[in-house]
Amino acid sequence: MTQLSAFGPDFPFAFDDWIRHPEGLGRLPKDMAGTEVAVIGAGASGIIAAFELMKLGLRPVIYEAARFGGRLRSVPFEGTDGIVAELGGMRFPASSRGFFHYLDMVGLKTRPFPNPLTPAAGSTVIDLEGRTLFARTLGDLPPFYREIAEAYSEALAAQAAFPELQAAIRLRDVGQIKALWDPLVAAWDERTFYDFVAGSEAFRRLDFQHREIFGQVGFGTGGWDSDFPNSMLEILRVNLLGLDDDQQLVEGGVEQVLWRLWRATPPCAHWPEGTSLSSLNGGATRSRAVAIGRNGAGALTVTDQWGTETAYAAVLATCQSHLLTTAIDTDESLFSQKMWMALDRTRYMQAAKTFVLTDRPFWKDIDPATGRPVMSMTLTDRLTRGTYLFDNGDDRPGVICLSYAWMTDALKVLPHSAEKRTELALKALAKIYPGVDIARHIRSAPICVSWEADENFLGAFKGALPGHYRYNHRIYGHFMQDTLPEAERGLFLAGDGVSWTPAWVEGAVQTGLNAVWGILAHLGGTTPAANPGPGDLYPEIGPVRLDDPGREDDFSS
Repeated sequence: MTQLSAFGPDFPFAFDDWIRHPEGLGRLPKDMAGTEVAVIGAGASGIIAAFELMKLGLRPVIYEAARFGGRLRSVPFEGTDGIVAELGGMRFPASSRGFFHYLDMVGLKTRPFPNPLTPAAGSTVIDLEGRTLFARTLGDLPPFYREIAEAYSEALAAQAAFPELQAAIRLRDVGQIKALWDPLVAAWDERTFYDFVAGSEAFRRLDFQHREIFGQVGFGTGGWDSDFPNSMLEILRVNLLGLDDDQQLVEGGVEQVLWRLWRATPPCAHWPEGTSLSSLNGGATRSRAVAIGRNGAGALTVTDQWGTETAYAAVLATCQSHLLTTAIDTDESLFSQKMWMALDRTRYMQAAKTFVLTDRPFWKDIDPATGRPVMSMTLTDRLTRGTYLFDNGDDRPGVICLSYAWMTDALKVLPHSAEKRTELALKALAKIYPGVDIARHIRSAPICVSWEADENFLGAFKGALPGHYRYNHRIYGHFMQDTLPEAERGLFLAGDGVSWTPAWVEGAVQTGLNAVWGILAHLGGTTPAANPGPGDLYPEIGPVRLDDPGREDDFSS
């Protein structure tokens, strides 16, 4: 069977083929060689876009407000050799072909992520309403759980032509993808995930408890009730593109991908052999960007926190959209008011994680009374929600993500210190594993994150509400700037929040590459005839346009 990839469905462009093509991404006019362009944000989108802009012969100047890596944040435990807590992205589906292109390029290794009911987890415990179930596969669970899985599969087939649409994505059949997906946009943009589930014939045959447990346990990586209010289109994309399937973790931490790209010395137009992003930036990123505007000559400018204003031929902003109105004084005339509406209405979800280091992977010890491991990957309705176990080898410390929670469950721990969060998580887990002294095995200090409390993010990832498709369409298509007024050109947007697949690094990669094409075109460059870029094909296969007075273009059908 053809490997599934994140190909569309809104914009079925082969980003992985584009970046691998031997003719490269394009060429700049000779007088543009060495031109400085600003990149705000040293996360996945910013670093990957900067890497490709450097290869084209531009000089990307990278601004970072606090910490290199963005939400690819791998925090090492003190005193360990490469053992980390993955505070942001931690599981990467094999369908993320663009991201894996760069991961493979820099020589990193992956292994299966210990998701529930997978061989990598070994075993899973589901604890709901005080009842605890042990399983290694879905087949080990009571029929009730299989009924839920079958009902969701039936709902997808009946309401979203799922088998046919996913087959078209596997085959990269653009015409069939558009024929099947575009009508779904109009049908489901203004309806929630919960509406899709509860309104399906498959779930109507079941009782409320089936829907309740589906929200608590879900499918693939765990519970989905935090997403019940979201537009069903976002969930469909996750399912269709296999983003919850065959997930990998990066050995030693995913942040390494960006550090290695920062130091990599690929062949570049204009620049001498041995040039890297690090060398072009003097070995360090610039500090926080606090303003974006235009100078008297009409050039875009970025001002850093120390008051240094620099003019650029183009600017790429990869930060969360809300920062453009809170942390960065962005000249209002750089976007239309319709764009500002879309940027400001983008809704970000909360997420919290709590990690601890353990002396060893003690959870593999066998309880003589049951013959089972003393602890398992755990899904529960308690405060912790999801608990993941990371085995680094019997002779090395282990890592437990005591709690990974979203939205309301994340807000429950927001005011608390790392120590208090750990205490609360251990208290909840003690009710599931009353004979296991987890605390006895903990080493080092806990590592926690609440992304909504970080002034440089204000949320973990986008979660579009019903009716937000038009907003996403405006933001995603902003890299197509030929029809924009001159005053609005040259400032580009990228990041997973700009993409159709928020919370997944592949969305950051693809929108970063869209911006590379946009900057190339803005500076008068061209793409090879044999390797057209995303903007070359956008008018033909771009996202379907719902009635929206916010855009005057006719780029898509």
